[in-house]
Amino acid sequence: MQVRIFVTYKQSVFDPQGETIKDAIHTLGHQEVEAVKVGKFFDVTFAPDTKDVEAAVKEIADQLLVNFNMETYTYQVMEDAE
Repeated sequence: MQVRIFVTYKQSVFDPQGETIKDAIHTLGHQEVEAVKVGKFFDVTFAPDTKDVEAAVKEIADQLLVNFNMETYTYQVMEDAE
């Protein structure tokens, strides 16, 4: 089973990378773009017999992937590729 964990800045945290990208987009002439938010994602593959994927994702995010002072996370179980 594959899970994608998305890590992004909290709404209250200034995102300098997002602002820089927004400014570059404006330079290209797209003034309609009001905001850009930068994040990252991790594709994590679990063994098929993993009992509690939700608990595993929470522990991985809480203890390794997310700085809760600045970031938050969501996750999505990916469709099996056939």
